Amino acid sequence: MSRPGDRRPIVVGVDPDPTHRMALAWAADEAARRRLPLRAVHAEGVPTRGYRGREIRPSWEEWNAALHKAGQQVVEEVAEFVAAKHPQLQVDTVLTEGDPVWVLREQSRDAAAVVLGSRHLSRAQEIFGSASVAVPVMARAHCPVVVVPEPEHITQDPAYFVVGVDGSDHSAAAVDMAFEEAALRGAELRALFVWEAGPFRVFDEHGPQQESRRLLSEIVAGRRARYPEVDLRHELVVGHPVQVLTEASAHALGLVVGTRGRGGFTGMLLGSVSQGVLHHARCPVIAVPSAPV
Repeated sequence: MSRPGDRRPIVVGVDPDPTHRMALAWAADEAARRRLPLRAVHAEGVPTRGYRGREIRPSWEEWNAALHKAGQQVVEEVAEFVAAKHPQLQVDTVLTEGDPVWVLREQSRDAAAVVLGSRHLSRAQEIFGSASVAVPVMARAHCPVVVVPEPEHITQDPAYFVVGVDGSDHSAAAVDMAFEEAALRGAELRALFVWEAGPFRVFDEHGPQQESRRLLSEIVAGRRARYPEVDLRHELVVGHPVQVLTEASAHALGLVVGTRGRGGFTGMLLGSVSQGVLHHARCPVIAVPSAPV
């Protein structure tokens, strides 16, 4: 997420609802932990709802002024919230117009991470609805994206992170991130290689499973030497990746997965596993791109 001397900010997309502050709290804690500045971004968008067919809509100037006034109040409340939580944290607030997805993608260009909130909408709302920006931002961001659910979930002691491994470049980037997060928080790390047998089971599954174990051991080996303080547990688990990772991370500090970071449609770009855990996981999901997009 960050390198020595790196001062790129942790960017957090601000929810205008003051009762939904889990993402903001997570981002502030992360910025303080990493000694990075925090940038809170509120995209005003365009007000197109709230008027009945026969109502006379206000002029554009009145519309825009009311929107900006409400947005200004949001960022002031955010600044107060962060100052009370971390008085020494460097914070700047950004109030901007435009589509939140586009705004946050642009902010990701020079960010250490982008943090978003999630209220666990229905699957259709989460993926297709305008109420969620998580999927399109995760698919095209230039940095890791953290999606923090509402309400706060219950973690387990000792604290741990879970990372999904499949031998690809994007899962290798996720493993780097997972080790870094675990080391920062003094947490354990569970690295899972999920082996999904096809509809027609092969006669000898020993060979493919052994190859999966080899890939898993190779990926974690170098990182383990770099982070000797992290208590690592790695295992091959048979099952569906989304189900296995979701269940394993039920009481985790976070679940780390890779995204493809290449061209294509949003769903293809993000990947079915990333989308699946985003919808089902109740802990923060950290999606890590393997390359700039």
